[in-house]
Order: sequence, then structure tokens, then C-alpha cells
Amino acid sequence: MSHVALIQSATTTAQRQALLAPIQQAFGSTPNMFSAVANSPAALSSMWAAFGALGKGVLGAQLGEQIAVAIAQSNACEYCLAAHTLLGKNAGLSADQMAAAQAGQSADPKTAAALTFALKVVKQRAQVNEQDFAQLRSAGFEDEHIVEILAHVALNIFTNYINIALDVPLDFPAVALNPV
Repeated sequence: MSHVALIQSATTTAQRQALLAPIQQAFGSTPNMFSAVANSPAALSSMWAAFGALGKGVLGAQLGEQIAVAIAQSNACEYCLAAHTLLGKNAGLSADQMAAAQAGQSADPKTAAALTFALKVVKQRAQVNEQDFAQLRSAGFEDEHIVEILAHVALNIFTNYINIALDVPLDFPAVALNPV
């Protein structure tokens, strides 16, 4: 059970209704994570804006979802793992590609380089070095891509922590975390 109320659009303030409307339209309903975050209109506005901006970024939906599942696994966030596995499949990734991403791997060398970097940022709290950047650049990433990978990492840490700390109830098909 969530540690905060799950805000229902039909019974909340006009401000929260306006913030929840595009989320409800995008998903066909309001996922529990957004209902929990709606307790703070500022946090909800920030989160949704970040999703929107990164959704229009240079990395594309598939790599964004692969990064999300790798980070969800790393942080043991069952909610984000379930949500982003489904979103990754909706973006055209196979179940095998999503399972590989969950393990921080990919058959595609460029994707593998991005996942390795993203996970190093998470596990080492952004203590990365010139060699890490050189590996990304040799895989074909430019500065814009690198900064966007970091933005995906930050957004996913935010959502992981929200879901874990608030104990947001799962409303996506469950995906098992890999054993550590």
C-alpha cells in the first residue's frame, strides 16, 4: 500500500486535474506512479516535462527504455522495471532485447556502450572518467547523446526512488527482478 494517497483526477483540485489530463490521455488511464506524485504538483510537472522532453530527444524511445530497465534492475525498482519493459515492447523491442537490457547488455555495440555507461553512473554515483567518455565516443555517441544519457539516468533514479520509497502499487504486468 502506498505511503501517500493516490490522487484521483475526478476528486482532486483543478490544478492537479490539468496536470494529470495529458498523462491520462497518453496512457489511457493514470498510472499509480503519477497518481502518487500528483501529491506535489511541482514534482508531477517536473517529472512529466522530463518524460516529454526526453521523448523528443536524440536517443530515441528504444534506447531510453533500455536504459530505464537497466537502471530499474540496478535499483531494484519493480514498478519501473514493469512499466518500462512494457513501454520498451510498445516501442518495438523484443522480449529478448528487454531481458538483455535488464541485465545491462545488448547485442548492439552502441546500445551496450550506453547501458554500460548508464549503469556505471548509477553504481559509482557519477564518478566516471575520461576512458568512460572515450568508450561512448568510439561507439558513436556525441556530446548531445552523452548529456541525454545522463538525463535519462537522472530521471530514472527519480522515478525509481519515488516508486520504492512511496511503495507505489504495481499497475503494469509484473517483471521479475534478476537475482543479485
